[in-house]
Amino acid sequence: MRSMTRSAIEMPKDRLPILDMSRDPEDVARALNVACEQIGFFYLTNHGVPTELLRHVFAQSVRFHAEPLERKNALSINAFHRGYIGASSYRLNEELAPNLSESLVMMHELPPDHPDLLAERPLQGPNQWPELTGFRDTMLAYVSAMEKVGRSLLSRFAIALELEEDYFERSFREPTTFLRLLHYPPQPETSAENQFGSAPHTDYGAITLLAQDDSGGLHVRHRSGDWIAATPIPGAFVVNIGDVMARWTNDRYVSTEHRVLNVRGGHRYSVPFFFDPNMDVEIACLSTCESEERPPKYDAIRYGDYLLGRLNTHYAYRNAGRTIAAEAPDRPAD
Repeated sequence: MRSMTRSAIEMPKDRLPILDMSRDPEDVARALNVACEQIGFFYLTNHGVPTELLRHVFAQSVRFHAEPLERKNALSINAFHRGYIGASSYRLNEELAPNLSESLVMMHELPPDHPDLLAERPLQGPNQWPELTGFRDTMLAYVSAMEKVGRSLLSRFAIALELEEDYFERSFREPTTFLRLLHYPPQPETSAENQFGSAPHTDYGAITLLAQDDSGGLHVRHRSGDWIAATPIPGAFVVNIGDVMARWTNDRYVSTEHRVLNVRGGHRYSVPFFFDPNMDVEIACLSTCESEERPPKYDAIRYGDYLLGRLNTHYAYRNAGRTIAAEAPDRPAD
């Protein structure tokens, strides 16, 4: 394996880089290092997901969000973190207005006899499927396709981080996945400064692959502080790393704030797919990301505990009379 030293190449300040998955894996790995060390975002092209499947996913999302509110509320998000999150029902903190969006959340689908489901382990339960013809089959086909893309990216990440190409396979043997169908209604340009379709935030997990319509509105914060528009490119995903991958790499790779402002006057739809490790995987500094000059910054933590801590902090429903796990520590090592 060739050395993948940290890149001195400066990324443009006004646009996200584009990675072509059809290129040689080592070329992709080098491009990953540039993107993930400097901004943690990139477009992904030639990923292999059929355009027709993407079209069906968006069509089903539009159908679901056009359903009467009482039918959507019948699928309200449950203790397994699966279901409908209503418009303006989620906010990051008290200083911000609730996000002007609604969504349906689906996680990895478990067979009825799966040991984690039978043991009632946290977040291991059935999805809530709307009664729409073809909906469930379309979403399961999409999840399968996206898992393949995620695994292909993991092998490139391993090469980039100077690890064995299959290094991450065991950590993602039974991945924790989230598929979210987001709808952003039109946002008046006269909205308050603290009103967003999605307020500035970083993602919790390892890899996010976002399909978006042609509305625009997604912005990524450059390290200079400026916001870069993630203008839609037909057929391309917008990919970013989350806090878990940043933590795994000792902050060599950056998890970057992003936001959505839907101020063009129409409805915006997007479909993020979150590809995260098995719940029992320990997230500890990778051997190639530490040195005497750069010792580990974070304590090792079980991914499932970390995830529960984040969900318990940010979702009010998890504090509504339920017994929940204590918030996992999220601090640098002493």
